[in-house]
Amino acid sequence: MANHKSALKRARQGEVKKVRNASYKTRVKKSVKEVRAAITANTEDQAQESLKNAVSIIQKSATKGAIHKKNAARKISRLARQVNQITAQS
Repeated sequence: MANHKSALKRARQGEVKKVRNASYKTRVKKSVKEVRAAITANTEDQAQESLKNAVSIIQKSATKGAIHKKNAARKISRLARQVNQITAQS
C-alpha cells in the first residue's frame, strides 16, 4: 500500500474510477444484450430503437474513457450491421 499522501490520494481516486467504469461497462453490456435479443426475436422496430439507445450509451462510455473509442466503434458497427441485415430481409 502507498505511504505518501499523494500516492494515497491516487489510490482513492483509482477506486472511485474503477466503480464508475464498471457501471458504464455494465450499461454497455446490457444495451448490447437488448439489441441482440431484439435481433433474435426478429422485431425490426424494436431492434432499431434499442440500437439507437445502445449507440448513445456506447459512445458516452467511450467519451468517459470506460472503454476505448475503437472498441466502441467496433461494437456499434457490428450491431448496426446485424440490425441492417434483419431490415433487409423484411
